[in-house]
Amino acid sequence: MPMTGVLRPGHVALRVTDLDAAVRHYGEVLGLIETGRDAQGRVYFKAWDEHDHHSVVLREADAPGMDYMGFRVNSEATLDRLAAEIEGSRLATELQWIAAGEHLHTGRRFRFTVPTGHAIELFSAKDKVGNGLPDVNPHPWPDGLIGMQPTRFDHCLLYGDDVDGTVKLFIEVLGFKMAEQVMAGDVLVGAFLTCSTKPHDIAFIRNPEKGRFHHCSFTLDTWNDVLRAADIISRKDVSLDIGPTRHGITRGATIYFFDPSGNRNEVFAGGYIHYPDKPVITWKVEDLGRAIFYHDRKLNEAFLNVHT
Repeated sequence: MPMTGVLRPGHVALRVTDLDAAVRHYGEVLGLIETGRDAQGRVYFKAWDEHDHHSVVLREADAPGMDYMGFRVNSEATLDRLAAEIEGSRLATELQWIAAGEHLHTGRRFRFTVPTGHAIELFSAKDKVGNGLPDVNPHPWPDGLIGMQPTRFDHCLLYGDDVDGTVKLFIEVLGFKMAEQVMAGDVLVGAFLTCSTKPHDIAFIRNPEKGRFHHCSFTLDTWNDVLRAADIISRKDVSLDIGPTRHGITRGATIYFFDPSGNRNEVFAGGYIHYPDKPVITWKVEDLGRAIFYHDRKLNEAFLNVHT
C-alpha cells in the first residue's frame, strides 16, 4: 500500500485521575519512555521504537477516558487538503485548528468530532527524537528498556452510535480501508479500519452512547512477549481484565489490563498483513464471542464495559 495521505496512528491523549500513579504505570509497567512535561501539567511518553517525540499524552482529570486520538499525515499540503475535505463532507462537527506548539514538539493539528462522538485530529509535523539506536549498524534494541517494552502505540477501539457515518468519513474522506466487519443482518455492528498494512489502526463498535472509550493498544513482537506481559501484570499487582488469549478478529494475541485510573490498556502481537486488494473479512454477530475472544468463544465484561 503506498504510504500517502494518513500514515498511521500518531498519539492518544488520556485522562487519568491520579497523574503520579499513571506516570508510574505507563513508565514502569508498560515500559514507555517519558519525553516531556508541559506547562499544563501534561506528561508525554513514547514507545521505544517510535521516532516521534510522543505517542501518549496524560492529563489529570476528575474522570478517566480518552480526550482525542491523532493520526500523522504525510505533508502539510495533505493536512490542508484533508481538513477542507472533512469540512466539505459535513460528516464531522466541532472542527478546529490547534496551534503549533500546543503539544510539545508538534506542529499545527486539525481536530474534528466524528459521528460516533469521538475527537480525532490530524497533524503532519512532530519532532523526531529517535529510538535509542543508530541509523548505521544498529542492534535489535537499545539498552535500559523496562516493563513490557512495546515497540509502538498501535490502535484504539472506540464505541458510539453512528458507526455508519464514522466509517463513511474514514473510508471516503480519510482513505482508510475496511479490514474486518461485524454484521447483524444488514446492520454494521463493528468496523476495523486500516490506513496501513496492519489489520487495524482504529476500530469502532456500535453502542447507544456517543464518545465511549474501550482501550488503547500497544504492539509487542511475539506471543511470548504477551505471556511476559502477563507475568509483569501479576508481579506488579496490575488489574487484569482478560487474557492472555487470541482475537478471532485480526488474529492477534492479546491481554487486556487497566491503568490505575481504570483506562483499559492492551498489548497486542501478531495479526496479518492487510494489502489493499485483500477481501473484507466478515463476522456474523451470532459468532461474536469467537470473533472477539477466539479461545473461550463468549463475550464478557472485557468487551462490553467501556468508559466515556
